[in-house]
Amino acid sequence: MSLVLPSSGRRVPCEQCPLRAMPSFRAFEPAELRFVSSFKTGELVAETGTTLMAEGAHSAHLYTLLSGWAFRYKSLPDGRRQILNYMLPGDLVGLQGSVIGEMQHSVEALSPLVLCVFQRNRLDELFRNHPGLGFDITWLAAQEERMLDEHLLSLGRRTAMERAAYLIAFLHQRAESVGLAPSRSLYIPITQMHVADTLGLSIVHTNKTLRKLAERKMIRWLDRACEVLDVEGLMELADWDGLPERTRPLI
Repeated sequence: MSLVLPSSGRRVPCEQCPLRAMPSFRAFEPAELRFVSSFKTGELVAETGTTLMAEGAHSAHLYTLLSGWAFRYKSLPDGRRQILNYMLPGDLVGLQGSVIGEMQHSVEALSPLVLCVFQRNRLDELFRNHPGLGFDITWLAAQEERMLDEHLLSLGRRTAMERAAYLIAFLHQRAESVGLAPSRSLYIPITQMHVADTLGLSIVHTNKTLRKLAERKMIRWLDRACEVLDVEGLMELADWDGLPERTRPLI
């Protein structure tokens, strides 16, 4: 895996950002849009498997995922890892490093992706002069905590099949909210190893569990992707009501 550095060029002006047109995201005030446009220094393009941030490192930047999929994880000294959460377009990446100074997790590209790059040293200016944007960042951090609470509940109390059903339904709903699955089947770009590292199961147990979901016609497992066939069935199996429908901030 390689660690990438941001490019300095700007390909998508904030005023023309395709995410801003989606109903999932709240609209900027004119002054907020002007600040975010100046806050952005460029874009980062990364291929699948690229390490965007490394645990223990200091990051000079903050990112918003513009397109693609990524995931956050922590590792043990022997290389075993736990995937903590997945990132989709509109998600803020690297806030922990920008506030605390040192990353406590790593971030890897799950697919080819593009990220907007922001200047970490202007974060205090954002909070001082644009309290609405400061609240947005706080909201995003709280939302991440809420999702982690759901994941921990799943790991601690659901069966292996229920865990897998919850994970796939969760990813489907998150992708649907940003227009990745409007009226067709969704292909989630994960391998069985990603699922195993998320659910805390062995690869053998994971394989058996996913096969049972496939036998129920809820998913179809491909080489490096999972096709979701019955998201309602997955939600019912996991006894999960789904994500609340609400507009959310976009930095």
